[in-house]
Amino acid sequence: MNPENKHRFTPLFIAIGTIAGIFIGSFYTSHFSGSRLNIINTGTSKVGYLLQLIDNNYVDTVDMNTLVEDAMPQILSELDPHSSYFGPKEAEESIEDLKGSFSGIGVQFTMERDTVNVMSVIHSGPAEKVGILAGDRIVTADTMSLVGMESEEVMKHLKGQKGSKVKLGIKRHGTKDLQYFTVVRGDIPVVSVDAYYMMGDKTGYIRVKNFGEQTYAEMLVALADLNMEGMKQLIVDLRGNRGGYMHIAIQMVNEFLPAGKLIVYTEGRKSPREEFHSDGRGTFQKLPIVVLVDEGSASASEIFAGAIQDNDRGTIIGRRTFGKGLVQQPMEFRDGSVVRLTVARYYTPSGRCIQKPYEKGHGEEYDNDLIARYERGEFFSQDSIHQDGKQYETSIGRIVYGGGGITPDIFVPEDTTEVTSYYREAVLTGLIRQFAFAYSDENREKLTKLRTADRMEQFLRRENLLEKFARFGEQHQLRRRNLMLQKSRRLFERNIYGTIIYNVGEMKDYLMFLGKDDPVVLKAQEILDKGESFPTKSEE
Repeated sequence: MNPENKHRFTPLFIAIGTIAGIFIGSFYTSHFSGSRLNIINTGTSKVGYLLQLIDNNYVDTVDMNTLVEDAMPQILSELDPHSSYFGPKEAEESIEDLKGSFSGIGVQFTMERDTVNVMSVIHSGPAEKVGILAGDRIVTADTMSLVGMESEEVMKHLKGQKGSKVKLGIKRHGTKDLQYFTVVRGDIPVVSVDAYYMMGDKTGYIRVKNFGEQTYAEMLVALADLNMEGMKQLIVDLRGNRGGYMHIAIQMVNEFLPAGKLIVYTEGRKSPREEFHSDGRGTFQKLPIVVLVDEGSASASEIFAGAIQDNDRGTIIGRRTFGKGLVQQPMEFRDGSVVRLTVARYYTPSGRCIQKPYEKGHGEEYDNDLIARYERGEFFSQDSIHQDGKQYETSIGRIVYGGGGITPDIFVPEDTTEVTSYYREAVLTGLIRQFAFAYSDENREKLTKLRTADRMEQFLRRENLLEKFARFGEQHQLRRRNLMLQKSRRLFERNIYGTIIYNVGEMKDYLMFLGKDDPVVLKAQEILDKGESFPTKSEE
């Protein structure tokens, strides 16, 4: 045979041999290995093969996509409490609060009696431009009735692509018929520094709701404005702040630290130690500062508070923080779904990992930790805080503890001395909120003209609202208890007045009103005024 012809048939021989091998291998596998999957020898292969078996052999038709979507969270829940899976829509929604903006109509609303009630309209936003007002009820969106919908469903109808239109049916107080407004959706800013103001002549106050993309820039604006108003000392309120982006917290705390100070470091099995230090460019390195925290302060909030505490830069006041010290890295699939996998732990400058203990696969017990803290009295007594973690030292040698959360330098308990069963029932049934909303709706115009929280409070104190609420409660099956009403008088007034001020004013007005008798804020003011915000070792 010609050698050239011989080489020409070589690919054909190889193909025939390969096909024959596949058939022979399949024959021996099916006839001699029984039901044992001998070629499957790793966990990952088993999972993939299991799905293949179900798809090929299960008695009923199975939606494999749904099966996989349901299985992903279950697998991750076996790792730790914070590794998580989000489908494409959930992934987008989960980061919306941390983005600088989203596309919508520009209103804040609440659900009252199954109806969408506009609480406030964003200045210069799409809704304000067409004439929608605070107090309006949104009854329809295009042809869809919004009455009776859950808040999440309402949001889906109000949000949409920038430039898209939605026709809203509005019921306005004092009018019979619906009014219709066509709103062109636009970019709505997401604000995370949701209030700042001066407390007296020299104390600035800033509340940070979360750590999003624009939070650092928002804080710089707030600090500049407060500085122009004569700020000489600062309160940063992180209570209820569940965290956000770690790098934003690092940028923010950098503003208050001198050069070369360790802010935080991260380390994991596959993640080498990475340290983050202050660069000395901060404008407020010597400004007296107090940070407010509670059990709702988590993650990036704890990075901020831990850096201030371990560097002895300021005083932490409030209650022990949540205790989340795990770093999640988002990993996106082609369909837009996201796995947020824990890849490292973060550590405060003293070396503390403030992640509270957890057992793998025991997520429910972990989620109920705050309830357990409440039941053992930790919210009411510093002695109830179990300091069984390892001891660490701050930069000047003060003792701090690992083992879960940031324990404040000064503990302020939750005050329950004026709480009665009557007040508790009024709160839990939502009757205080309902009464405050109805009153706000009837008196919105005159209250809005008062402009400041102080003037609104003075007006409300002349309105005999406690008596009006007691009658309102009786009409809604809340039996009147005069002795309890008087014992809880201050709590009732604080809650009712505060909710009304929030309904007709801004977050700033609401917080200014609450801050006047907030024991945590008052303690912070006291420490600053005494010049004691910089810790010393002797204080221990």
